[in-house]
Amino acid sequence: MSDLTQLRELPVAERIQLVEDLWDTIIEEPESVRLTPGQTAELDRRLDRLAKSPDEGIEWETLRSRIQNSL
Repeated sequence: MSDLTQLRELPVAERIQLVEDLWDTIIEEPESVRLTPGQTAELDRRLDRLAKSPDEGIEWETLRSRIQNSL
């Protein structure tokens, strides 16, 4: 049986935890994650929009609270 097959047999909660743990190892090396030109352009666009309209939008904590309250 392949490793991937064994992983697929894990309960969903365990697979999610595994993905989170794996992601944590990736973000420990941010210099190894390269943005595509499209991603860079989108980030620049969003930064420009923020600079032009700093009061637009809501803070993360507010958004997270709204999401949690809607569940």
